[in-house]
Amino acid sequence: MVQFCCKSGDKPFDIVKLKRRRRAADESPETSIQMLRSLRVKRSLQSFVINRKISHFDHTLEPLSSFRTAKTPQINLIRHFSSSSPPPPTPPPLSAASSTSKELRRYLGYSALLLSCAVATYYSFPFPENAKHKKAQLFRYAPLPDDLHTVANWSGTHEVQTRVFHQPETLEELETIVKDANEKKQKIRPVGSGLSPNGIGLARGGMVNLALLDKVLEVNKEKKTVRVQAGIRVQQLVDAIKDYGITLQNFASIREQQIGGIVQVGAHGTGAKLPPIDEQVISMKLVTPGKGTIEISKDKDPELFYLARCGLGAFGVVAEVTLQCVERQELVEHTFVSNLTEIKKNHKKVLNDNKHVKYLYIPYTDTVVVVTCNPVSKWRGPPKFKPKYTFDEALQPVRDLYKESLEKYKRQPLTTSSKDENDPKLTDLTFTELRDKLLSLDPLNKDHVKTINEAEAKFWKMSEGYRVGWSDEILGFDCGGQQWVSETCFPAGTLSKPNMKDLKFIEEVIELIEKEEIPAPSPIEQRWTGSSKSAMSPASSSSNDDIFSWVGIIMYLPTSDARQRKQITEKFFHYRNLTQTRLWNQYSAYEHWAKIEVPKDKGELAALQARLKARFPVDAFNKARKELDPNRILSNAMVEKMFPIDDVTSS
Repeated sequence: MVQFCCKSGDKPFDIVKLKRRRRAADESPETSIQMLRSLRVKRSLQSFVINRKISHFDHTLEPLSSFRTAKTPQINLIRHFSSSSPPPPTPPPLSAASSTSKELRRYLGYSALLLSCAVATYYSFPFPENAKHKKAQLFRYAPLPDDLHTVANWSGTHEVQTRVFHQPETLEELETIVKDANEKKQKIRPVGSGLSPNGIGLARGGMVNLALLDKVLEVNKEKKTVRVQAGIRVQQLVDAIKDYGITLQNFASIREQQIGGIVQVGAHGTGAKLPPIDEQVISMKLVTPGKGTIEISKDKDPELFYLARCGLGAFGVVAEVTLQCVERQELVEHTFVSNLTEIKKNHKKVLNDNKHVKYLYIPYTDTVVVVTCNPVSKWRGPPKFKPKYTFDEALQPVRDLYKESLEKYKRQPLTTSSKDENDPKLTDLTFTELRDKLLSLDPLNKDHVKTINEAEAKFWKMSEGYRVGWSDEILGFDCGGQQWVSETCFPAGTLSKPNMKDLKFIEEVIELIEKEEIPAPSPIEQRWTGSSKSAMSPASSSSNDDIFSWVGIIMYLPTSDARQRKQITEKFFHYRNLTQTRLWNQYSAYEHWAKIEVPKDKGELAALQARLKARFPVDAFNKARKELDPNRILSNAMVEKMFPIDDVTSS
């Protein structure tokens, strides 16, 4: 209903008074004409015909007598003068024939609309050429076109569809792809193995993947260096160079990353005496849109080298990498259970005495799992230790809890012998697989998660002991199934003088979890590294003595149910945001580039941009982007939002 408002200074009309005037007008024709004439003149003077000749009023009021003689209701005239909406006039009676005709026209219109929508939907669906002759079937999705690629990260948390997905097999082919894309201003975001939880390599506009550029090009046994194509996976590389007696200095938790990707996002292993993985890079070959193929190192264009070494794929496609390796060694892994009180007493000694060390905190318990790794002593050899429990015995409490939980939640239990080949037996499930199945029963129930954590604490207590193996075998870690992760990096003093803020940070996280009753699964993982000279590394520092702590919080996605995954996602981001608002600024903590999530809220995005600019050389980063990638074909929405470039300035 349209409403009309009085102009400024007018008093609003009273609907009751108007009705009384109407009744008086019906009883006295002359009074009615005078009243309507005065109202019309008043409103006309105020709104429509100011400064017009008086003769105009006589002309416009002539129809009033005809309205009165025709007995037409006056409400239409009065309604235009009212400040509020009076009741609508009573319409004249319609004949049965006209009513039927109107209804018929209405339903015919609806039918035509539905038919047109159906036709538009049918012809808009992307049928491939070989399916266009087929009849459309109701309530079935049309097949996707053959050239549409769906690319998702390992956790299934980010996914894009694109028609542009290149996989070159030679350096020359890669150079041609980059050159053509730059001329067409076509996006070709470099993407590796897709293991980053935040999907930093994904781009709807187009991607380039180097999985087919995976060769070892040169090995220098004396200098312990290796030159490889950037698409080679970590495990491939380690297997290829082990016969030369060398290996990588450090490893992340998993081995499936491409070398180009693991370097560009600033990935890390653990060990306060060891830097992040990007520090192993001594030279790189980049295929850039703006300057073609360039080679950089600490001796050749060092400023760009230290900026691009952890460059997020924004400067060029990393085609080749030369790595500084170390002598291949066997390591002794020691796993034991402690608590935070004991950890505080020995923390400095643990960091200094062990080449690799990490702590695994189990929420809602006082358990801290300590894992250290050191080279096997050439004099003493590996330790002689017989574990108290076998692996099956250590896992039995978790299996028992799973059986009890299935009964509680009335689910079909797994038997020890499976009828279906594809259905795993209970005894075949690993610890992380059992944990995922337990969590899937009720992932956001704090008490249920707490019970699972308590069972995990028992498992680790019964798994104490030693393990001996090569570094690439020992330093890996089973991270579990699909998950949301937030990992932050912050300074923790020096190796000779740790500031103990790393443990204080953990205490505050645990306190927050318990106070907010967050259904936080295990573990909260804490690792350490030395500093990096790479300007964009979260552990960047000009001092070689600085150490950094990396803390990861987690929530698993143990189900394929979209609704449940959404609920877990919302709860995780609540958990993450609590740590962000209460701890990050206090500890100068910044997220891992492969785990940072860009906010949708404009205010939060502006705050993130300000934080990044305070920590990293953003201006130098963007300047290099303009020179090497002037059309920004290598970036995606995430890079553009974190590091916006003014188009006017860049042009």
